[in-house]
Amino acid sequence: MTTSSRARVYLRLGRVSNLPTVWTNVLCGMALSGAGLRASSAALVGLAASLMYVGGMFLNDAFDREIDARERPERPIPSGLVSAREVFAVGYGLLGAGVLSVAAYAHVAGRGPGAALAGTLLAGAIVLYDAWHKGNPLSPALMGLCRVLVYAMAALAAGGQLGIAVLGGGVSLLFYLIGLTAIAKQENLISVRSLWALGFMAVPFLYAIGAPLAGMMGTIAYGALAGCVIHAVRLLRGTRRDRIPRAVVTLIAGISLLDAVLIARSGAPGASGAAALAMLGFPLTLAMQRVVRGT
Repeated sequence: MTTSSRARVYLRLGRVSNLPTVWTNVLCGMALSGAGLRASSAALVGLAASLMYVGGMFLNDAFDREIDARERPERPIPSGLVSAREVFAVGYGLLGAGVLSVAAYAHVAGRGPGAALAGTLLAGAIVLYDAWHKGNPLSPALMGLCRVLVYAMAALAAGGQLGIAVLGGGVSLLFYLIGLTAIAKQENLISVRSLWALGFMAVPFLYAIGAPLAGMMGTIAYGALAGCVIHAVRLLRGTRRDRIPRAVVTLIAGISLLDAVLIARSGAPGASGAAALAMLGFPLTLAMQRVVRGT
């Protein structure tokens, strides 16, 4: 395999098109922590979170290789493009690099052990989800927990506190991800059996109902998130054969919109600008998904 071919396989394994949603998670965690937003901190913690996300996606394919051989034989491992052993090695390597990166940054910045602990817990949750998500009714909650731990890691790495804002935002994100993951688990089915899962997505709307009162950016972000979810519901209720995958990738991109809503609601210094930046994660994710599949 040529270097360029291997790079394409790695990009596909890592679902790198979804990385903007990880970056906005980091931005949101920092904003909610009360520590303030600093570009250098966001960039360094965003890099660590990206390494962990991509590593987790590698491990997801490695653990799912037998199921993919039956249901998605075009995936890199069952199609013979790469070995499971290599994918496991790269996945664990990236995951470890992410934990070490955030721990090193927190140590140099004098943040204490909290960020390193959160990063370690995040790595553990990622491995647990990857190894035990098939047939596990709690897997949507596990997936949501992974994203919530990104909030916690970012908040602590920025020197902030895990206060009410982080907790409330984390619960909102958790319920959004529970609904999203429950739908995503049906991606290869022709019909949607669990539209009830979308009911979980009402929680962030109820929690952030005051976001429009936080200013114009809060209103725009709240409306954009509502439009995203409504569009996904329409897709799920439609007749197109690919409606479930299309709804899933739309809702994945919508994570950035939820981050924008929570940032705007926080009222933190620079919240309007940070919320606007987070909103850009939505079109960026959708654009990148046209090049590299997000699922």
